[in-house]
Amino acid sequence: MATYVIGDVQGCYDALQRLLVHIDFNTSTDQLWFCGDLIARGPDSLSTLNFIKSLGNSTKCVLGNHDLHFLASHFGFGNVKPADNLQQLQQAPNLPELVDWLLQLPLIYQSTDKQQLMVHAGLSPEWTLDEAATAASAVSQQLIHQPEQIFAIMYGDTPDMWQQADTDQQRWRYTINACTRMRFCTPDGALSLQEKGNPAQQSNLVPWYEFWRTKPHPELFFGHWAALNGFSPVQNIHALDTGCVWGNTLTAYCVERQQRYCVTGIK
Repeated sequence: MATYVIGDVQGCYDALQRLLVHIDFNTSTDQLWFCGDLIARGPDSLSTLNFIKSLGNSTKCVLGNHDLHFLASHFGFGNVKPADNLQQLQQAPNLPELVDWLLQLPLIYQSTDKQQLMVHAGLSPEWTLDEAATAASAVSQQLIHQPEQIFAIMYGDTPDMWQQADTDQQRWRYTINACTRMRFCTPDGALSLQEKGNPAQQSNLVPWYEFWRTKPHPELFFGHWAALNGFSPVQNIHALDTGCVWGNTLTAYCVERQQRYCVTGIK
């Protein structure tokens, strides 16, 4: 039995299938965890979603920013761009079923023994683990029961500090931004959501994971940040977006063997 945590697939169905062959994935005994951004920009988001959904109890997923943007557009909020390559998914006969399945996915997933935690982008510098779980659960409950209320307020970069979030709506937006969009923060821990580059090119911003270097945390897995190319300098915080959709690689990390496996992405 093995647990594999996989970075951003983004509709790269063929690469995913090659990766599963490479790791000799067994649906009866193995688990696949997906770090969000299952869809968008890649060539076959529909097949990707249908396949991952078909895995049932063999898989755990969290929502990424592209997944949420697609859901928001389905409910009439935000616009999917042609470059997102989601036309086939939007016209799928089983679209309502896929939308309902996505709405059930959490922002944070933690293993039953609390030893591993998965999130798409990261955890706010201001949170404790319990605060992160509570904030993410509040968003998930809204997505399940009243998704329109989330999508109506989801877009925007404020508040950039958790302590400044005074209403439920502000807390939902901040939580979504931290869990699905964040890369850098200012030195005081405020979210800085526009910069996407490599930390080596930054002098005034701090990668979110540096704030967790001295905070207690389980083994933590995230995607979202292709510019890192799978590298995080903080022990037990693993970056897994290796830019498959940009022609680099799709990566799986085996928890039990502490080993990475990669296949080439879009050719």
